[in-house]
Amino acid sequence: MNHKITVYGTTWCRDCARAKRILDALSVDYDWIDITHNVEATQFVQKVANGYKSVPTIVFPDGSCLIEPSDDELIECIQQKVLSKNSTN
Repeated sequence: MNHKITVYGTTWCRDCARAKRILDALSVDYDWIDITHNVEATQFVQKVANGYKSVPTIVFPDGSCLIEPSDDELIECIQQKVLSKNSTN
């Protein structure tokens, strides 16, 4: 099973940069999608964020999403949904 995270964000968003730093520090494999000029990605973010272009929107392999998470929320989800799964494979 693929345990890759998808991060929807923008290059100018401080929260997106913070989320990327956390993912990189934890050596998490993720795909980065800049919604700035990507209509489909923007529509997806708006769909899961109740009409808002809220970034970062982070989608986990199980389909669950975090929208604008705090550091603690993001780290906890990574530990539960990604790192623990990777260690069992």
